[in-house]
This record gives sequence, C-alpha cells and structure tokens, in this order.
Amino acid sequence: MDGASYRERIKPATTLVQLVGVSHPSPAKAAEFCSIDLVAGREAIAAAVSAGIQHLIYVSVAHPAPMMKAYIAVRAECETLIRGSGLNATILRPWYVRGPGHRWPYVLVPAYWLLERISSTREGARRLGLVTLEQMLQGLTDAVESPSTGVCVLGEPEIRAGRANAAFGAASAR
Repeated sequence: MDGASYRERIKPATTLVQLVGVSHPSPAKAAEFCSIDLVAGREAIAAAVSAGIQHLIYVSVAHPAPMMKAYIAVRAECETLIRGSGLNATILRPWYVRGPGHRWPYVLVPAYWLLERISSTREGARRLGLVTLEQMLQGLTDAVESPSTGVCVLGEPEIRAGRANAAFGAASAR
C-alpha cells in the first residue's frame, strides 16, 4: 500500500507485476476498492516510474460490464494513470478467472458457448467470458516474457487464446 516501502527493492527489476487488490470482489466491497485497489495501483505506478521499471503488468477487469461498477471504475482509473505515466505496460482484462474451489462458473460454460455463436451477443460474451486459472497464468507469463512497447491491453479473448493463436503478439495497443 506504500510504494516507498518497496521502491528501492524493485530497482534491479525490468518488470513489475501489480496484483494487490481486494480478494473476492463483489458490489458490497465498493469502499474497499477505493481504499485498497486504487491506493495500491497508484503506489505501484509511482514506484515503477521512480525505480525506472521498463514494463508494468497490471491485472484490471473487463469493461464496460453490467455490474461491479465501483470495481471497474477503480481499475479504469488505474489504467488511466498507467497511460499517463509513460510506462510500457501490459494490462490484462479478465472478467472472471475460474480456479480451484469455484465450481459454480462451470454451469455458465454452455451458455457462453451459445452466446458466442449468436452475432448480437458474440462481442459481449467474448469480452465478459470466463478464463481458467491456467490461461490467466499463461497470460501473465507471456506478458513477462514478451514486454510490450507502449500500453497493450489483453482482453478475455486474447488471454484465453494464449500464444497458440499468436494473440499476445498481435494484441493492439489501446
């Protein structure tokens, strides 16, 4: 939460991955998003600039989206700060990461499959889709191994595709 507490320790690094934030986000945690996620994001960006980090990786969230407005607003503000910082950065925008112990999202997989095949719902279903923990970890690994120039945004489709479809290298700076 205080970039000064780690700024000197990141100086030899070329990449900083910012993962600090509220666990298990929900609309009821709006105040925590401002007091934790926003503060941690601002501090990490400032520390990265001060330490001369060459590449920042930030896990944001898919937006726009119909819910979680406070969470999305905080993440979008951090993205704006990153763009204004002059840092090279990769921003990953998953909507929901399926991991161990979270079985309920699996019931949504058939619905997403169907919605991706209907032209009027395709874009939203892809942007607000589900990624596996393995896909997310691969996206983070790819971002570390292939630093972007400028600001590169990887949404759910790019995260889900991974390197197999060369989505990472083809992702456009936004």
